[in-house]
Amino acid sequence: MNKLRTFSYLGCATAVGLLVAFAPTHAAEVKITWEEPETYSDVKPTNESRKRFRERTLEDLEQHIVELASDLPDSQVLTMTVTNVDLAGQVWPSQFVGFGSGGGSDVRIIKRIDIPRMAFSYSLTNAEGEIILSGEDVKLKDMDFMESTIRRNRTESLTYEKAMLNDWFADTFSTQVAVNN
Repeated sequence: MNKLRTFSYLGCATAVGLLVAFAPTHAAEVKITWEEPETYSDVKPTNESRKRFRERTLEDLEQHIVELASDLPDSQVLTMTVTNVDLAGQVWPSQFVGFGSGGGSDVRIIKRIDIPRMAFSYSLTNAEGEIILSGEDVKLKDMDFMESTIRRNRTESLTYEKAMLNDWFADTFSTQVAVNN
C-alpha cells in the first residue's frame, strides 16, 4: 500500500513539473467581470439548476479567454466587462420537440437563426497602465456559426461560443501576438 501512495505522490510531482516546464513563458493577466449574469439573454440549462449551469458556463468561457490571452505579452493586462451572453440555440421542453411525454429533461435545439452572441467592453493595457487597445459596447455575434468546417467538431462544450471568441481574439489582438512571438 505504501508503494502505491509513493507512486501517486511521484506521479503528482511529475505532472506538476511537466506543467511548469510546458507552461507559457508569456501570458497577459486577464481580469473578467461578469456584470449581472442572472440577466443574460440565454445561459439556460437543459438538465441542471440555472445557477450552477451559469457558473459552469461562465467559468468555461473565462478559462477559454485566459487560454487565448496566453499568447499576449506577460506585461499586458486584458480587462473585460461582459454585459450579456446568448448561447447558440434555444432550450425547449423535451415534449415540445418530440422527445417524450413531459417527464424528460429540456433540450437545446441549435438552428441557424439562434446565433451565439456576447456583449462586452475591453481594454488591453501595458505595464505602465496605458491603454494599447480598447472597445466599448462590443456586440460580438457569429451569424455563420454553423457553416464553418472547424466548428463541425462539436465534442467540446460551448464550441460555437469559443469559436466566436477565437475569431474575435485573432482579429483584435493579432498585432500584439505577432510582436510577442
